[in-house]
Amino acid sequence: MEQTSWNIPVLALRGLTVFPNMNMTFDVERKISIAALERAMEENQLIFLVSQREISVVHPEEKDLYQIGTLSSIKQILRISATSCRVIVEGVCRAQMKRLWQIEPYLQANVEEIPQSDETQAFLRSPRTEALLRQTMSLFDEYATLSGNVPEELVTRVMDSHECGDLADYITQNIVMRHGDKQEILEELNPFQRLRLLNTMLAKECNVMGFEKEMEEKVRDQLSSNHREQIIRTQIRVLQHELGEDGIGGDDEIGTYRNKILALGLPEEAEKLLLKEVNKLSRQPFGSAEGAVCRNYLDVCLEMPWNVSTEERLDIPTTRKLLERDHFGLEKVKERILEAIAVKKLNPTGKGQILCLVGPPGVGKTSIAMSIAKATNRKLGRISLGGVRDEADIRGHRKTYIGSMPGRIIEAINRSGSMNPLLLLDEIDKLGSDHRGDPASALLEVLDGEQNSSFRDHYLEIPVDLSQVFFITTANTTATIPRPLLDRMDVIQLSSYTDEEKLQIAKRHLLPKQMVAHGIAKTALRVQENAMRNAITGYTRESGVRRLERELSRICRKSAVKLVGGDVKRITITDKNLQDFLGPVPYTKQKTDHFDQVGVVNGLAWTQVGGELLEVEVNVMDGTGKLELTGNLGTVMKESVQAAMSCLRSRAKELGLASDFHKTKDIHVHFPEGAVPKDGPSAGIAITTAILSAATGRGVRGDVAMTGEVTLRGRVLNIGGLKEKTMAAKRNGIHTVIIPHGNVPDLEEIDQTVREALTFVPAQTVDDVFAVALAPQVEDVVVPEKPVVTFEAVDAVFGQ
Repeated sequence: MEQTSWNIPVLALRGLTVFPNMNMTFDVERKISIAALERAMEENQLIFLVSQREISVVHPEEKDLYQIGTLSSIKQILRISATSCRVIVEGVCRAQMKRLWQIEPYLQANVEEIPQSDETQAFLRSPRTEALLRQTMSLFDEYATLSGNVPEELVTRVMDSHECGDLADYITQNIVMRHGDKQEILEELNPFQRLRLLNTMLAKECNVMGFEKEMEEKVRDQLSSNHREQIIRTQIRVLQHELGEDGIGGDDEIGTYRNKILALGLPEEAEKLLLKEVNKLSRQPFGSAEGAVCRNYLDVCLEMPWNVSTEERLDIPTTRKLLERDHFGLEKVKERILEAIAVKKLNPTGKGQILCLVGPPGVGKTSIAMSIAKATNRKLGRISLGGVRDEADIRGHRKTYIGSMPGRIIEAINRSGSMNPLLLLDEIDKLGSDHRGDPASALLEVLDGEQNSSFRDHYLEIPVDLSQVFFITTANTTATIPRPLLDRMDVIQLSSYTDEEKLQIAKRHLLPKQMVAHGIAKTALRVQENAMRNAITGYTRESGVRRLERELSRICRKSAVKLVGGDVKRITITDKNLQDFLGPVPYTKQKTDHFDQVGVVNGLAWTQVGGELLEVEVNVMDGTGKLELTGNLGTVMKESVQAAMSCLRSRAKELGLASDFHKTKDIHVHFPEGAVPKDGPSAGIAITTAILSAATGRGVRGDVAMTGEVTLRGRVLNIGGLKEKTMAAKRNGIHTVIIPHGNVPDLEEIDQTVREALTFVPAQTVDDVFAVALAPQVEDVVVPEKPVVTFEAVDAVFGQ
């Protein structure tokens, strides 16, 4: 090998360094490297191996390669796959790349041999050289001892070496070292300096390995009393001790938690539990799942407003003013709130109130609760219970579960930032239950003033005092609320609004609100009172005012189009142009004054959205005594028809009926709007009157409506929902309403405008009903007078 320069292929190494006179095996995958090997095998099997400066470079150029590498001879190539091969090379000599003149399809460069300085015998035997060799062997022996994975034959070969350059190359080739350090040794041409440089690196490596060994021993000592899963945390502690950073990080966090807990001044049980959780956290490895659970639990507990309470406003005149300003009507609710404030002022340590507002949709249950919070200066927390089926929504999950969290009660208190908020439990009648538990049962403790002073959420596990919380629940009906839960609440019934109340609400609240929402100035739109009344009676049929608000929104939208698109500066809505804004009238007022019909009676029914006029139709035909019932009737209403039939049969002679009419006639009882489910006993007298009318041919007065339950003996029993039913009668043009005599005291609850518009006739038996409801026979000259209720008589009943 006399030639000193070559034009040969170049193989760029990533993270590897090859030394002269050393064999190395490595894998090749890059296309340019495989092409370089194939080219070298076609010529003289010589190839220039040089390391890359950056391992991440995929397509190296001259600037990416070191200048000094190793001229090597290819000994063997083994194909591993279609895209990779394994090669065995032997280093020949150090060489320097003069110019990389080809990079595709493989690297090729002009390479020149670097002559190696010869070590004379005098230099090899000099004391200085001998000392360097001994030092190298000692350091290598220490390295092998600390490493523990150096082969014995490698140690033996090192001990037998006497040449500085070869010894440096051999050790560097066979130990773990950064490729940059290996390249530095490869580029050192002086053998003596090369070995000195290696000694420096060996000494540094032995020092580092010694520290690692020392830390491992310390870790092993500290693990004698701890579980092996704490290895990572112990290593961190040892590292912090070595760096002089004791107390930084975790200990500060633990101390912060302890100080916050002690500063809260919690009861002994709660404080002890939280400190126990802090101690548990201090023993957890950093970043462990259990540590995250502990931190989350402590954060939730410390975010609770344990010692924070708002100062409640106990000024009755101010509260009354606020409630009157925000709401029209709802006198019962306002009176009950003022009572609660008066009691709280006399007894500041008393328990919180638990009210249940029950009424049809749209009458202002939720909004009145919000106004109560504002009037009493309490923070408001609203919890929607509609569709809740999981008990954990109320009481929370155990903190050991993944994704666990407190229940809605604790979450609402936390969100309100006060321990005495007003919590609004909306739609409590819509609670469900399934295999995950019964949330209504979970509320039994929450809504019990005798128990909720130590409410325990499953997540917190700490007693929380709910006795100062003002609970208000809302519902459309009490029928679906479990009895034990209903018994814990003070129920306040909110009835339907009268047309006069709707008018005032629309004028004072709804129309101004919609004008602001649609950007209409106060002077740009005016709705006359007659138009507002027509909108209420002709376009809405509801207990509340939601539909009315939507109609007013519709008026505002159409007005906005006119104001923006034309020269109109002011719009006035009258009863004449109302249909231009709202379209055809969907609900026309029924005129029943002069329509006396046979077998048709106006009954009165209560629904969840208010009162309704319920017609009862009966046809009597020749037949075999069949009784047919239609109109989607419930069990109770079907039984009312059977009771009415039995009542009439027992009085057939007195009423002028054939004794065998139930055998010779087919009777069909029908309730119109057959798709709507109907049930309840309060249509009993209406059914009885309709059957009697159809059987005798006597007409029923069209301006009379009635409600009441009938017995087999003909007595008329009390009914409920009288206020809503009378409103429905007034709304449909009825003049006279027959009610059970036992419901006379309930007339005090009826609105003044309704009382003035209707005549109430109390009935004790069906005879009283027939005398008023049935039209006079042709031969009758005088209709017998029946008692009519006057409000003087009502006052006399109450002793006023």
